[in-house]
Amino acid sequence: MANVAVTEWQKRPWWMNLLWFFCIYMTLVYMPFDIFFKPVAEDAEVWFGFTLTGWWAKATAPIHWLIYGAGAWGFWRMSRWMHPLAALYVAQIAIAMLVWNLISTNGGGWVPGLIAFAIFMVPTVALWRSRRHFQGI
Repeated sequence: MANVAVTEWQKRPWWMNLLWFFCIYMTLVYMPFDIFFKPVAEDAEVWFGFTLTGWWAKATAPIHWLIYGAGAWGFWRMSRWMHPLAALYVAQIAIAMLVWNLISTNGGGWVPGLIAFAIFMVPTVALWRSRRHFQGI
């Protein structure tokens, strides 16, 4: 069993394993909780920097669930379709972090928005430059 885990871990760079594990966690733990157990009044989903709440959030949460599930599958199989889709999705998150900080009443403005944008651009660039890893298994 340990050899299987080590072999699987070695298929991708360490940072990509972190993204893979994040997708697995979101697919198997957080999103089912968010969709099935979190009260509608507390639900919020952010799309392109715009926060949806209540039933709109609850209705769009399955889309996030599908995205995380696809990411978990794609990182596991190192599927060719993951490049450039993973990089484009994380770039969208970077832009959304900037937009959210500028338009949300909970946002912090330009400086926190640009910091968040810069942080999310790191995995965006790494994913964009990692085409050679996505050859399918």
